[in-house]
Amino acid sequence: MKLEIQDLHASIEGKEILKGVTLTINPGEIHALMGPNGSGKSTLANVLMGHPKYEVTKGKILLNGENISEMEPDERAKKGLFLSFQYPVEIPGVTVENFLRTAVNNVQGKDLDVVEFHELLKKTLADFGIKNEFAGRYLNEGFSGGEKKRMEILQMLLLNPTFAILDETDSGLDVDALKIVSDGINKIKDEKHGVLLITHYNRILEYVIPDKVHVLIDGKITETGGKELAHTIEAEGYER
Repeated sequence: MKLEIQDLHASIEGKEILKGVTLTINPGEIHALMGPNGSGKSTLANVLMGHPKYEVTKGKILLNGENISEMEPDERAKKGLFLSFQYPVEIPGVTVENFLRTAVNNVQGKDLDVVEFHELLKKTLADFGIKNEFAGRYLNEGFSGGEKKRMEILQMLLLNPTFAILDETDSGLDVDALKIVSDGINKIKDEKHGVLLITHYNRILEYVIPDKVHVLIDGKITETGGKELAHTIEAEGYER
């Protein structure tokens, strides 16, 4: 099982954003993707998950050798992909617990009843260091930035995807929230899971150690290295 991005070109409203991205992520690996604003990082995340606003004009996305480039987002989720949103939306009237139970049952093809799922959620919340009251709140309504990002990671832990794409999960987090979110990401790092961690900053990479760091500029990966590359970028900037 691996996630392969082969010479991926993608456009929105006729404007090309991705201009030939090639990248392979194996289970057990965490890849950090860095780049300035407007470089195409969020576009890549959305294209990988099948956002209908974007058009793939060239290249392929392969999951375990299967071309998923034309699949709908829900099909990709069932195949083992997960995307955490940069700006999670509020859904008044829908509790965190009901939303998560529906998501797990749909994506994983399960039929967990209310009691079964409550016990699973209770354990996951405890492992993640979140109080049980969190489950009864309406989804993202009145949540702080940190709480919204924790919600995304909680969803990831419950869905247990093969490959997680995390779009600027560290954005706007204070130190305590950053540590909690990082701990959640580290929980799925094993031989069965891979992560693409999209970030502007080096600080989350102090808690989540990447196997590889890629630099995306103007729709292309211009440089790949180890964790030291993130330190170089922080010290010298992208224009070096």
